[in-house]
Amino acid sequence: MIDRLVTIMARLRDPETGCDWDVAQDFASIAPYTIEEAYEVADAIARNDMADLKDELGDLLLQVVFHSRMAEEAGLFALPDVVAAISDKMERRHPHVFGDSAGGHAQHWERLKADERAAKGDAGALDGVAIGLPALLRAEKLQKRAARTGFDWSDADGPRAKVIEEIAEIDAASPAEREEEIGDLLFAVVNWARHLGVDAEAALRKANAKFERRFKAMETEAGDTFAALDLDEKEALWVTAKRHEREKAPDSNGP
Repeated sequence: MIDRLVTIMARLRDPETGCDWDVAQDFASIAPYTIEEAYEVADAIARNDMADLKDELGDLLLQVVFHSRMAEEAGLFALPDVVAAISDKMERRHPHVFGDSAGGHAQHWERLKADERAAKGDAGALDGVAIGLPALLRAEKLQKRAARTGFDWSDADGPRAKVIEEIAEIDAASPAEREEEIGDLLFAVVNWARHLGVDAEAALRKANAKFERRFKAMETEAGDTFAALDLDEKEALWVTAKRHEREKAPDSNGP
């Protein structure tokens, strides 16, 4: 089946008879689509929409085939090399399944990843954390890497105090300093969330979805008059939307 998709991509990329848009693309221009498709996969999972997940996984697979085709054209590698590389990596990282090793899987996994980073020349504890990751997710990964070296708070009280400290620094900051101080605050919040066992990236996605859901309820309630309402009237609609949402929740005990 995947051979059919590989053939389709090869035809799309044919400089003589292919699609002008597909032929014009390169790794950099396609990268944003790859990231977007990964998020759409995550969105389908969050919505428990398995039909959509099937489609989104196909879109994500297309991205892999697209990048592999461009690499093949450049004489770098082809899709079979990509498949072989990940197959080798998974077998290497799971000797308790594919070899004779047993026990200590988590420690072995981390040691193998460290060895792989070292082989790439990534000697530092923070090397190899992809720059293209979402900022909250990358912050968490950087913090976890640092924690492995012992550079970490002992409990959640430390990062909580840091959050309060960073808020004070924003209050005292000049306009030119605010961006940096806001960044420090966000980094501290991620650290606090990590110590509380909360995935900051997932938490913000859910907060975004909640805001969107409640805002749409406000618009529906007000109809065409929504934009003309003053802030107090909009705030009243927001409170109503929150109350209705809580009343509909399966475990709600009312307002």
